[in-house]
Amino acid sequence: MEIQTDLLLLVGLGAAAFLYSSVGHGGASGYLAVMAIAGLSPDTMKPTALALNVVVASIGSWKYLRAGAFDWKVFWPFAVVSIPMAYVGGTLHVSAELFKPLVGVALLFAAWRMFLSSRQTEVARRELKLLPALAAGAGMGLLAGMTGVGGGIFLSPLLLVMGWAGTRETSGIAALFILVNSLAGLAGIGDLSSLPESFPIWAGLVAVLGWLGAEFGSRRLRLPVIRNLLAVVLVLAGVKMVLTA
Repeated sequence: MEIQTDLLLLVGLGAAAFLYSSVGHGGASGYLAVMAIAGLSPDTMKPTALALNVVVASIGSWKYLRAGAFDWKVFWPFAVVSIPMAYVGGTLHVSAELFKPLVGVALLFAAWRMFLSSRQTEVARRELKLLPALAAGAGMGLLAGMTGVGGGIFLSPLLLVMGWAGTRETSGIAALFILVNSLAGLAGIGDLSSLPESFPIWAGLVAVLGWLGAEFGSRRLRLPVIRNLLAVVLVLAGVKMVLTA
């Protein structure tokens, strides 16, 4: 059973890194889903998801910035408030009774967004509204630090629906947003002794597959069928987290 669990983690984490990095995400909701299915504890899940996020989002940020898929004027209003709030969220100790339903809802939201992303169409660009962006950034940062999701699953749909960024720019903005929030969340946690012994192996795996996903994603690869399948996995994991709270 332990070998099967280890195999599930390796395959699941690698798949999440590749798929999420293709759209500029670090993969935290996917990592949380895999770890939830494998039965890891909340104390391990949160820092592990954030740390793996840092690995993959670093690669994605570099690739999307290099490809010119980024807009600083859209990025900074969200990041300037999300970073301190992610740190605060990281310092908060969330009990298993609260962590599980909170992450479960985040996974279900991610599943919904993953499903809709395969059908997303570009909308007309609009000027960014500063106050709504600041308020949204604060909320996303707090959730990122508390749950380990990184915040990209909330930021990307907002940018696209509001028309504040195009598809490629959204991916680049989300990648750097996830990176800075994940670093802030880890700084808030401080003690990373709860990271699993296998973390270096997991980090190496997601680095390789995250690089491949970002490489394809920065060239506008779209994987609608696989995203729909991943949405099913997120639903299963989200329901499990909510029901076992």
